[in-house]
Amino acid sequence: MRKDDLRDRLLRFREINIMVTGRKSGRAISIPVWFVLDDEKLYLLPVRGSDTQWYKNVLENPSIRIDVGAAGAECKAIPITDAKLVSSVVEKFRAKYGAGHVKKYYSKFDVAVLAQKR
Repeated sequence: MRKDDLRDRLLRFREINIMVTGRKSGRAISIPVWFVLDDEKLYLLPVRGSDTQWYKNVLENPSIRIDVGAAGAECKAIPITDAKLVSSVVEKFRAKYGAGHVKKYYSKFDVAVLAQKR
């Protein structure tokens, strides 16, 4: 899969699947999530902030896989905890999905994640 194919799909889709490794079970867990592609940076926003289970899993094992349509990539999850950066990601989500939807589905805004392609 070419990098351009993945980027093209990210531009066309509103949801991706991320695969994380369970910190207790060690099993692969697939979760559908919203995302924002800003230039070449792929941001994820855990719906319950630092209380979100997949976020807790990536703190233990930052290797994740993203899948969008038939395209995918191995990534490293880099936690974002700086309040200004998190706020910037939240604003990007509001711009993409609408402030009302973000308010409806997201309950805590203390962390975000940068998914960096390996």
